[in-house]
Amino acid sequence: MAGRFFRGSDSESDSSSDNDEQAFAPPKDRPVRPLAFQLSDDEEEQTRVVRSAKDKRYEELRKIIKLIGNHKKIKDMSKVLSGFEDLGRAYDKAKKVVDKEGGTPRFYIRSLSELDEFVNECWEDREGRKQMSKNNAKGLTTLRQKLRKYNRDFDDQITSYREHPDEGDEDDEEKVVEEKEVDTEEVAPAPVVPEASPVYQKQEGVDDEDDLLSDWSSSETDSSSSDDDLEVGPGGYTLAMFLKKKPGEEGAKKEGKKERATKKESRPKWQPVKKPAYSAIKEKTIMFAKESDITHEAVVKKLAEIIAARGKKGTDRSEQIELLKELMAIADGKNLGPAISVKIMFHILAAIYDYNPNIATCMRTEMWEVCLNFIKKLLGVLVENRDIAIGDNILEESEILDQSPYRVRGCILTLVERLDEEFTKMLQACDAHSTEYVDRLKDESIMCEILEELQQYLEFRSEPTEPCRATSAELCRIYLRRVEHTYYKFDRTIFDEAFDGVDKSKLLMAELCKYIYAKDITDRLRTRAMLCQIYHHALHDRWYQARDLMLMSHLQDNIHHSDVPTQILYNRTMVQLGLCAFRQGMTRDAHNALVDIQSGGRAKELLAQGLLLQRQHERTPEQEKIEKRRLLPYHMHINLEQLECVYLVSAMLMEIPYMAAHEMDARRRMISKNFHHVLRMSERQTLTGPPESMREHVVAASKAMKTGNWKECKNYIINEKMSTKVWDLFFKPLKVQEMITTKIQEESLRTYLFTYSSVYDSLSLFTLANMFELDRSVVHSIISKMILNEELMASLDEPTQTVVMHRTEPTRLQSLALQLSEKVSSLVDNNERFMDVKQGNLFFGKQNQQFGYQNNNQNQGGWQGKGGQKRYDGGGDNKNWQNKNRYNDGDNKGWQNKNRYNDNRGGDNKPGWKQYGGGYNNQNQNSWEGL
Repeated sequence: MAGRFFRGSDSESDSSSDNDEQAFAPPKDRPVRPLAFQLSDDEEEQTRVVRSAKDKRYEELRKIIKLIGNHKKIKDMSKVLSGFEDLGRAYDKAKKVVDKEGGTPRFYIRSLSELDEFVNECWEDREGRKQMSKNNAKGLTTLRQKLRKYNRDFDDQITSYREHPDEGDEDDEEKVVEEKEVDTEEVAPAPVVPEASPVYQKQEGVDDEDDLLSDWSSSETDSSSSDDDLEVGPGGYTLAMFLKKKPGEEGAKKEGKKERATKKESRPKWQPVKKPAYSAIKEKTIMFAKESDITHEAVVKKLAEIIAARGKKGTDRSEQIELLKELMAIADGKNLGPAISVKIMFHILAAIYDYNPNIATCMRTEMWEVCLNFIKKLLGVLVENRDIAIGDNILEESEILDQSPYRVRGCILTLVERLDEEFTKMLQACDAHSTEYVDRLKDESIMCEILEELQQYLEFRSEPTEPCRATSAELCRIYLRRVEHTYYKFDRTIFDEAFDGVDKSKLLMAELCKYIYAKDITDRLRTRAMLCQIYHHALHDRWYQARDLMLMSHLQDNIHHSDVPTQILYNRTMVQLGLCAFRQGMTRDAHNALVDIQSGGRAKELLAQGLLLQRQHERTPEQEKIEKRRLLPYHMHINLEQLECVYLVSAMLMEIPYMAAHEMDARRRMISKNFHHVLRMSERQTLTGPPESMREHVVAASKAMKTGNWKECKNYIINEKMSTKVWDLFFKPLKVQEMITTKIQEESLRTYLFTYSSVYDSLSLFTLANMFELDRSVVHSIISKMILNEELMASLDEPTQTVVMHRTEPTRLQSLALQLSEKVSSLVDNNERFMDVKQGNLFFGKQNQQFGYQNNNQNQGGWQGKGGQKRYDGGGDNKNWQNKNRYNDGDNKGWQNKNRYNDNRGGDNKPGWKQYGGGYNNQNQNSWEGL
C-alpha cells in the first residue's frame, strides 16, 4: 500500500481515484458479500491450536520469570518475593514434565542464578538498604533466606551454569522463536511489518542520500510483497488468505528474512566510545617537573599542597589518598629517608579516616584493609628505626626529616585507637548471623597483635635507667586497650586436667591493671580497668577475689557519676558476678547481684545489647544514633534468657521457703518483685497447660516446691528443653545441674517443715533423709540452723534422732483471730482520734511531768502496743506481759526494770521466769534453766 502513495505514476493516481470513488459509493451499489466469507463451526475448529503439557508449563514459568524481571528493575522486593513464591509453586506443578524431559530447563536455572546475584548485590548495598521502605527491607531479608534454602537443590546446576553461562542459551532461544513462529502461523499469518531503520553515524565512503533511498526502496518492496500476498476478492478479503501457506511459500518468506538480516549485518555499526579511565586522569597530575630536583623540601612542599585541599568542598577524597600514595612512592624511590615516609603515612591514614565523613557509619571493607596495611607498615618502620621520635608535642617547624635523630609530628597511639573504634563500628554494622561477621571477626587477632606490638614500642628503653618512649598517661591508654580486648575472653585451658598452673591471662590482667591503678590520674581508666579485672575473675569462677575487689573498690557508691559506657561495663560486671555466684552455689548472692538488672525488665538495654521500645516517649533520631553507637558487638553479648533463668531460679530457692514460713503474716515482704509478678501472671491464666517457655518451667517448679515435691520441681528445672536453652550454655553443665538439684532438695526440705510442722508432733531424721534423698548429717545441719534462727519451734532429740515440735506457734484459726483483733483495735484508735479532733480535746489526757515519766497501761485481750506495754491473752488462759519502766530523780538515780511473765491457770502458779535487776530466778522446781 505504501508503494501506491509514494512511487506511483499519473495513471496509477487516476486508477486510485477511481477506486476511491467506487469505495465511497452508496451502500445500495455495493456488491453483496459471497457466502464463502461466512466461517462455519468446522472451519473454526480447524484453526484451534493444541499445545502439549510441556509448552503450557514452560510458558507459565517464563511469564512469571518475566514479571520478576520487571519487579527487579524497580527494586520492588515485596513483589519479587511474591513472584519467587509463585515461581516455586509453578515449578512444583511442572515437576512431572521436567522429570520426563530429563532435567530442569536451562532458562529456569538462569533465572535462579540471576535472582541470586540480584539479591546479593542489593544486600551488599548498605546505603540502599537503609533507604528501603520497611516492606521492601523485610521482603529482601525474607527473599534472601528463602532463596538460599531453595537454591540448595540446584547448587550443581547453578554452578555449572555460572562456569559456562553461554552454553544452551542459544538453543533455548531458537526453540522459543520457532515455537512462537509455529503458533502465529497456526493462528493467522499476519502481514510482515517492516522494522524502523536505525540511524547510524556517518562514516567515510557512505552517502546519506543513497542510504536513505535504499532504505525506502527496501521498505516499499517489503510492503508491496506483503500486499501482493494478500488475496483480495471482489468484496474484500477472501477465505484463502486465512488458510495456511504452502511449504514452498513459507520457505520463500524465510529466505527473504535471511536476506534482510544479511543486509542489516552489512551496514556500518555503532562505534563504542570509551570514557577515559581514572588512571588516565591520574597520570595527567604531574607531581614534579621532569628536570626538577626532588629533595626533602620539595616533597614537604608538595605534601602541604595536597593537604591544603583536605576538607574543602569538591575535594575528591579517594583522589587525595592516591596522590599521597604516589608521593610516598616517589619519596621512597629517591631514598629520602624513613622520616619523610613516616610523615606521609601519618597523612595517608588521616585521609583514610576522613574518607567517611559520617561518624555514625562504619568504614568500607576495602578502605579498612588499606588502613590496616598502612598501620602495620607504619608500626614496622617505627620499630626498625628507633632513632625516629614522634609525638603531638613536636611542632612542624621543629621537625627533622633529613638526618638522624629524626623528629616527626604525629601520634601512632591515636591512630591505633581510632582503628580500634572503626573495628568496633564495623562489627556493629554487620549482621551477627552472617558469614561477613565471622570474616570481620578474624581481624580481631590482627588488632590484638597490633596493640601488643605498639605496647612493646612504647615501653622500649635504650637503657634500663632511661624512661620509656611514652608518658605514663599514654601507657595507661594502651594498657586499657589491651585489657578491653582480653577481659571477656574465656580461657578453657585453666580448667583442663593437664593445666600446669600458670594462668597467663590472669597474670597479664593483673600486670596491666596494677600499672593503671598506680599511674592513672583521670579515675575513668582506673574504674574501667577495675571493672574489667572483676569481670575476668568472675568469668573464670574466682568468686571470692572478684567479690572482694568489688567491695573494696566501693564502685557501687559512685558509679552513677560515671559516663554511660562505664555504667554499661558496671552492669555487665554485676551480671557476671551473679552468674559466678550461681555457679558456686551461692544463690542469695547471685540474686542480690542480678536483682537491679532484672527488676526493671530492661536488661537488654542496660547491657547495651539492643534497644527497647519506650512507651513514655519516643527517641529522637539523634538519641537513637547515639544509643546505637553504644551497643556492643555480638560476640561480647551475655545470653539474656540464661540470665533471666538464673535470676528466677535463685529467687525461687529463696522466696518459696520464705512464703511457706510467713504464710499467715499480713505484713510479709517480697524478696523478688519480678518473681511474684511472674507467679501472679501464671495464676491469672484460665487454662494452664504444659510448660513451654523458660518462665513457665520455673513457675511450675515453684508450685511443686510449695508442696515439698522436690522430684517434680527438679524435673521441671532440669530437662532436655531447659538444658538446650540454658544449662548447656554453662562451661560444665553437669556440675551446675548437680548443684541445682542439691539446692532444690535442701530448700524443699525447709519448705516442707514450714508447711507441715503443725501437723507433726515429731519427725525422724532418717525419714526426712530418705524422703529428700539427702545425707542425715545434711538434714541435721539444716534443721539445727532453722532452730537457731528461730524459724522452727522444735528441739532435736539426739538419742532417738528425731525432731520434737513444741507447738508454740499459733494455729491458722488463732492467726486469723490475731489479724482481726489488730484491725479492730486500729479501727477503734482511729475513731477515738477522730472524735478527739472533732470535739477539740486533742491534748486531753496527756500528762507531762517535769522530773519523771511514768507509763503504766493495761489492756485485756489481743496484741496491742501502748506506751511500751504488750500483753497476749488467748485461749482462756491469762498470759500477761507487763512492762514497768520508771525513772526516779532522787538520791539513787537509775533505771529499774521489772519484767515478769505469769502463767495463771485455775489459780495455780505454773513454771515461769522472773527477771529483776538483770538477774534470773526460777520460782518453780519443775522448770528448766538456760539462756
